[in-house]
Amino acid sequence: MNAETFLITNSLSLSSSLTSPKLPHSKCRRTFGFRYLWPETYRRPSKLRESMIVELRNVSGRRKSFGKVWADVKPKSFEVSSTESVKVRDSLNDVALEEKWWEEFPKRWIIVVLCFSAFLLCNMDRVNMSIAILPMSAEYGWSPTTVGLIQSSFFWGYLLTQVAGGIWADTIGGKTVLGFGVVWWSIATALTPIAAKLGLPFLLFVRAFMGIGEGVAMPAMNNILSKWVPVSERSRSLALVYSGMYLGSVTGLAFSPLLIHTYGWPSVFYSFGSLGTVWFAAWMNKANNSPLEDPDLRPAEKKLILSSSSLSREPIKRIPWGAILSKPPVWALIVSHFCHNWGTFILLTWMPTYYHQVLHFNLTESGMLCVLPWLTMAVSANFGGWIADTLVSKGYSVTTVRKIMQTVGFLGPAFFLTQLSHVNSPAMAVLCMACSQGTDAFSQSGLYSNHQDIAPRYSGILLGLSNTAGVLAGVLGTAATGYILQHGSWDNVFEVSVGLYLVGTVVWNLFSTGEKILD
Repeated sequence: MNAETFLITNSLSLSSSLTSPKLPHSKCRRTFGFRYLWPETYRRPSKLRESMIVELRNVSGRRKSFGKVWADVKPKSFEVSSTESVKVRDSLNDVALEEKWWEEFPKRWIIVVLCFSAFLLCNMDRVNMSIAILPMSAEYGWSPTTVGLIQSSFFWGYLLTQVAGGIWADTIGGKTVLGFGVVWWSIATALTPIAAKLGLPFLLFVRAFMGIGEGVAMPAMNNILSKWVPVSERSRSLALVYSGMYLGSVTGLAFSPLLIHTYGWPSVFYSFGSLGTVWFAAWMNKANNSPLEDPDLRPAEKKLILSSSSLSREPIKRIPWGAILSKPPVWALIVSHFCHNWGTFILLTWMPTYYHQVLHFNLTESGMLCVLPWLTMAVSANFGGWIADTLVSKGYSVTTVRKIMQTVGFLGPAFFLTQLSHVNSPAMAVLCMACSQGTDAFSQSGLYSNHQDIAPRYSGILLGLSNTAGVLAGVLGTAATGYILQHGSWDNVFEVSVGLYLVGTVVWNLFSTGEKILD
């Protein structure tokens, strides 16, 4: 075999195989007539690497083809330049990266995507009743008062488990609590048609039962992300997860009418409820309560996560309620969450009525336009998350970033709502509503991220406390809007919301912080 140089690709670099000590034949492998090392500690090369071409080149550089290469052929001595060795190693590294790109995907973002999926299902299962209630009320002869009772029964259970969900998540782990919540509300969703046939009390119980499951979702998610996501990625991760809620509403509003028209209203609850089992299987296989409990987490990623947070394997045995409730930043969260949700819930609940009564859209147009704010919020939330994390990475303090983002989340909606009384065209009114909700979504990088900043170990409990205030604002605000419209106008409704947005802005900028206040 007349060859001066040759290239052979295998699982070991050429330089290392040339300098390694000889092993017995039993520890080696013979390929293309050459014996190379094969210790048991080395991994077997993939078929792709074994099939790579061996080329023999003569002095003039012409490629020489060959047929069989016998095992007893002994090669001449040769030298491999450092440049050629580097090229071989680089080519092998490229192959390895191509084969295992999915293994390099950060585990923390797998957790984020799974939480996003859970919140997508959460709002899909929540909004499907708002569509299915129309054929259901026609079939069972429910009055408007009964329909209102059914719609509100969800919040009975939802309010009940906000703080409890936070306590469970912080003591036993967010993985277990969120998995429990998704399975719980999925079962309740699937049982809804059966409960409706059994009678109104059974339906009210199942809807409250569903609220219990969804009530633990936000505290559990907040707990697990506080342990998995570094501060520099916190805003965009939370924005992505919460945008799952917005897109879940869009998906539910889009597919529910199609399913009802094709298969009947029970199909909405059966199909949406069954999706929870698929999610649960993936969640239990991939998720862990914290990086400390994940045996498959790569060391580099674990180091990155732990460098920006102080995790402890010790479970929380006692909740320091006195310390929590005595901190002004905690109350800033609670008050701001109330002010924020008052305006948000009013717009999302009464928007179809506003479109119909004031802008004179028909019900079909109103329903289509109701999707627009959810889409706007989904895009804006992720854009705001990117801005917030970029500011943090550039050296701005977390406190400054949280105050900037939440100020936009308050003053933006306040400004656009004040413009509604000055616009004359329906198109401009819809644009103002969309911009109001779009700027509102910056709150995901403000108050919604702040629970993890000030008390990462108790972030689930803090979110349970503040979200309880937020849900109360939604319930009270929705009821108060009906009273205001009966005795006033839409301008009065918006004036109350703007006033609360301004109160929230002042409280937030005076008392909030991005620094940790509880260990």
